[in-house]
Amino acid sequence: MIYVHVPFCRSFCTYCDFYSEIACKGRDANAYESYLSELVSEIDGRREEIAAASATDTLYFGGGTPSVLPLSVLECLLDALGNKAYEEFTIEVNPEDIVEKGPEYLMGLLRLGVNRVSMGVQSLDDGILRWMNRRHNAAGARDAFRSLRMAGFDNISVDVIFGLSQLGEEQLSSTLSEILSWRPEHISAYQLSIEEGSALAAMVDDGRYAEATEEQCAEQYELICRRLREAGYVHYEISNWALPAHEAKHNSAYWTRQPYVGLGPGAHSFDGRRRSWNSQELSGWKSEEEVLSSEEAREERIMLGLRTAAGIDAGLCDPALVDALIAEGALVRLEDAMIRIPEDQFFISDGIIEKLI
Repeated sequence: MIYVHVPFCRSFCTYCDFYSEIACKGRDANAYESYLSELVSEIDGRREEIAAASATDTLYFGGGTPSVLPLSVLECLLDALGNKAYEEFTIEVNPEDIVEKGPEYLMGLLRLGVNRVSMGVQSLDDGILRWMNRRHNAAGARDAFRSLRMAGFDNISVDVIFGLSQLGEEQLSSTLSEILSWRPEHISAYQLSIEEGSALAAMVDDGRYAEATEEQCAEQYELICRRLREAGYVHYEISNWALPAHEAKHNSAYWTRQPYVGLGPGAHSFDGRRRSWNSQELSGWKSEEEVLSSEEAREERIMLGLRTAAGIDAGLCDPALVDALIAEGALVRLEDAMIRIPEDQFFISDGIIEKLI
């Protein structure tokens, strides 16, 4: 399982704190070439790790905005990785890049072996998109999805953001209705969070934005859960829904603590015992690491596993704590020696997990 971090964006979204650098159209060739050179060097130096993490045969290009990269850069990276076919090869894209680069770019992605696309739509309300500082509008998102389908992509994931104080029920419902009419194979819905260093954090600090209340966020999440359930999507992880048999293999492996290799600045890796991460710098990134204790590993299994509908082995938790949560109001379920958080309690899962740990 391999993750490649692409640290380039044309602009920064209001809420984002992921490591990225601005790539200016027409003046970014040198930055891409430098990044490519260093990334190929990292790949060469970590081939044993990459081979050891191949139990889950997936490749994921995330960012940043991987769709800003020319096909030639992607092709060189794949050559360095061995130019093999992956069971699941995902690339994150921005709708504007899909529309601007056109069918030739999409055919190029298919030729390179991409078989899953994750597109950041976030909303189909133009006012919300402008506030987020997204590069696309609702019409662009529609055109991009249509283009992906016409090119032949049959595994598309769409991202939506909720938890905005200015997001009304009618706006969210309208966005959901249209996205459901597209029938993407996968939908991710993420609650807006105030991340240190983001433009949004500065807006909150100086009073230009008031956060949504917990009640607002819960109501929006409940609406998403209901609408997607009614449309036949399986809620297999707190923030992720899929049509049957279209769960993300790559992300599902994270939640079950499978080994993976993260390449590029800011990327994280895990070998089953040790976690490591690269520094956030475009050139000369370095790696740090930590070895998890047995107790830290247990807590991580609980935290990650309870985010999923599958749940965790009951043996990971104190039975008395489990019984207390069941008695408190069915906050968890104990079935077939597995502990699960029911969907109607997913929104408060952090608090439930904290009690079990």
